[in-house]
Amino acid sequence: MPKYNPAEIEPRWQRYWDENKTFATDVKATGPKLYALDMFPYPSGEGLHVGHPEGYTATDIVSRHARMNGKTVLHPMGFDAFGLPAEEHAIKHNASPREFTEKNIKTFVRQLKDLGFSYDWDRQVSTTDLDYVKWTQWIFLVLFDTWFDVEQQKGRPISELPIPAEVTAEGEDAVREYKDEHRLAYESHAPVNWCPGLGTVMANEEVTDGFAEVGSIRHPVQRVPMRQWMLRITAYGDRLENELSEVNWPEGIKKLQRDWIGRSVGAEVDFFIGEADAVDAWKAGRVKTGFPKSQAEDTLRVYTTRPDTLYGATYMVIAPEHAAVEALTTADQAALVKKYRDDAAIKSDRDRQDDRTKKTGVFTGSYAINPVNGKPVPIWIADYVLATYGTGAIMAVPAHDKRDFEFAKTYDLEITPVVQPPEGVRDVDLAKVAAGDVCFAGVGTAINSGDFNGLTTDEFKQQIIAKFAESGCGSAAVNYKLRDWLFSRQRFWGEPFPILHELDEAGNRTGRLRPVAAEDLPVKLPELEDFKPHGRMEPPLEKADDDWLYPVIDGVKYKRETNTMPQWAGSCWYYLRFIDPNNDQAFIDPELEKAWMPVDLYIGGAEHAVLHLLYARFWHKVLFDRGYLSTVEPFNRLVNQGMILGDVEFTGYRGPDEQWVSSDLVAENDEKKPILESDGTLLHAVKLDPEQAEKATAKNSKTEFVLKSDPSIGVASRAYKMSKSRGNVVNPDVIVAEYGADALRLYEMFMGPLEQSKPWSMSGVNGVRGFLDRAWRMIVDQDADETVLNSAVGDHEATDKQTQTLHRTIKAVSSDIENLQFNTAISRLMEFVNFFTKEDKRPTSIMSQFALLLSPLAPHLGEELWKLLGNENTLAYEAWPEYDESLTVDASVEIPVQIMGKLRSKIVVPRGTGKDDLLALAKADPKIAELLEGKTIMKEIAVPDRMVNLVAK
Repeated sequence: MPKYNPAEIEPRWQRYWDENKTFATDVKATGPKLYALDMFPYPSGEGLHVGHPEGYTATDIVSRHARMNGKTVLHPMGFDAFGLPAEEHAIKHNASPREFTEKNIKTFVRQLKDLGFSYDWDRQVSTTDLDYVKWTQWIFLVLFDTWFDVEQQKGRPISELPIPAEVTAEGEDAVREYKDEHRLAYESHAPVNWCPGLGTVMANEEVTDGFAEVGSIRHPVQRVPMRQWMLRITAYGDRLENELSEVNWPEGIKKLQRDWIGRSVGAEVDFFIGEADAVDAWKAGRVKTGFPKSQAEDTLRVYTTRPDTLYGATYMVIAPEHAAVEALTTADQAALVKKYRDDAAIKSDRDRQDDRTKKTGVFTGSYAINPVNGKPVPIWIADYVLATYGTGAIMAVPAHDKRDFEFAKTYDLEITPVVQPPEGVRDVDLAKVAAGDVCFAGVGTAINSGDFNGLTTDEFKQQIIAKFAESGCGSAAVNYKLRDWLFSRQRFWGEPFPILHELDEAGNRTGRLRPVAAEDLPVKLPELEDFKPHGRMEPPLEKADDDWLYPVIDGVKYKRETNTMPQWAGSCWYYLRFIDPNNDQAFIDPELEKAWMPVDLYIGGAEHAVLHLLYARFWHKVLFDRGYLSTVEPFNRLVNQGMILGDVEFTGYRGPDEQWVSSDLVAENDEKKPILESDGTLLHAVKLDPEQAEKATAKNSKTEFVLKSDPSIGVASRAYKMSKSRGNVVNPDVIVAEYGADALRLYEMFMGPLEQSKPWSMSGVNGVRGFLDRAWRMIVDQDADETVLNSAVGDHEATDKQTQTLHRTIKAVSSDIENLQFNTAISRLMEFVNFFTKEDKRPTSIMSQFALLLSPLAPHLGEELWKLLGNENTLAYEAWPEYDESLTVDASVEIPVQIMGKLRSKIVVPRGTGKDDLLALAKADPKIAELLEGKTIMKEIAVPDRMVNLVAK
């Protein structure tokens, strides 16, 4: 019996596609093109799980459909292969991270080919390939050679940077330093996670609550400054935000990008550092008021979006890392300040910014002078202020900022309201605001603000910024939440920087930087004898041999940069290399770039909605500004697929606080049994009626189910993200072996809309496999000894109903694929199979059309059925079926007939029947005629193909 056997069919077609290079791309991109791109994966040691193929299947369906519609398709795959797991494996086993990575890539390629994806495998790239690293390093040198012209709003060569005459007069070193200060790639000092116990710098993802966990041992981690490479992404802040209007992305993703950029307009203001006894000086009248001229020294500069609240600034806060901490700390506060800074050093920026944590701080002992009223304000240190945002110092206005209010209440600091809320503002007690008992962060009218009283917030802002400009103690400013990109990692598995540091005769750095010449790229990673941390607070590549570490060029000794680039580097431009992967003269051929860019469809997880997209857009814009690319944006259409969660888990709990009882609910006699049978029948639990459920809500936190053996135990169901720790990861190899790749592909698309998250269910896989079996039997004789066509399939003339079903299916499936509604496309094909399975005669021509419609979704079965129906070669480039709109509609239509607005009868008429004929047929209907007998028709309403309504008395 020739049953459907994917284990035999699928490998055979995969070999055919591979050997014949069926999906190789015509690089010239003649005619309409589609560049369909997946966010390429990190090749982990665990291989794929079933969440990976979801987005890959979607782009594959679109690519196959496009080829059949005459488009030239670029559909590549590669690997984001630098990463922390390979380093951890190397340290643990003292084995090469490259060998580990390449082994994992082979596993991924095998799994992806097993799923039948139509990638052009000749274009495969890995970010760890030396020819790829070469061009990543080359792009970094472009960044190093670029400065941002604010007036032109574009990046330009550093050779075109205007040098002030006074800088030129100071000599060559001054000019060099000036250029270095304006480069998009520059050196700075930034905090890293230093772990003394392990003797190494830890990545952010390796640190939890200030500790690095290795096995069962938790090692404390400190945040300490270290020399880093930075990328000046903030220079492109406005363009990164404004040019989002040019792309077809979900509005939610655009909002995430805008929020991360966080552009704000406000003012920078200088607070003069007061006398040692500023409070007494204030009382004695020795402090000048009324916008004193700013002084370059002895001032603290703050950035604020609310300069209208300056009169309410009752204290200042600086970050623990602020450069002025030591100078501001008095002797009697030194011990407390040191302890606080040490404690803050182990916290991540994210922890410090968490609004749910209690605000803490310590007084420096110093005061600053508020420039608008001359009052001394105490200067505190608090970790909720970051050195990397704004100026690292804030003026605190507790009456009108929630964090400042909480801090002031904690430390009993003065609260002065300066904004009167408008009358009628909901949930605002005006009296409490005026008394400083509650915080009001909105806009209103100025109070307690000297000559500015009575101004609206906007009027106040304009006038006070003008005052700042006049006095020199401040100015209007634009700021961003976006920080310059910390582009260094203290790791041994990443792209080396193509930068050399000049050394003097004593071996010290002179400050002069030498880019590695383009012809000397790539800079390869050194061969290390072992991968164990060396225990020093410096990058691990410092343990490389001297030949690599200290090159001599033209008699000058240099030291190589020993930081490495982050994993983000390779993923910033891989979409460009796919277009021209073997070019050893340029990172991309300009003509090919113009032919293929931008990417038409980019599908990937929402977890990359911010940083990856932001970084890739930044690199792309720099390359565009420098003339290497022809498009402003890299990705035209973006779609984020939902997450595939693990199978639904059932859990029991007691009480309103949801105290969990067991993840395996215990039934009678402590016998562990599942809550649901495989068919969904509820076991050992009872569903509550509405009245019982209302009572249970207060007791069991909105449960609809309780355990039958113990009604005090509520039953909750939830699907969790797949993870090795939960034991709910599903390996696609297992599914392919048991059900076939087409079943896996089809199920992942049938689970629900692409963008939604949904739980995995093995019963769902089984159901989809059943559909494929039925599609096989619709065309193939299941009772024959050999694989032959079903006796119902032949050169028959199609009936009107069969023709209509075919054309309706073509129309629906075509539209659904174009709109990425794959679940409904599969439903349409299921309806088709259900209909034709009941037909005694199945025209071969219609069955061939079905094979074409099925092929983007289930390509192996589509190819096999196409061949069995007498066609030669692959169907990959066969023309997509076309439909006739007139054949998708019924020849006749049922029309409701109403009298006085009430439905009284229905009539069947030819579609397109005119108004007059429609009225005549309605009146001739026996039921209508009987109801109208003896009545006068006052009004007639007839809408062709829709309805008839008669008003009669």
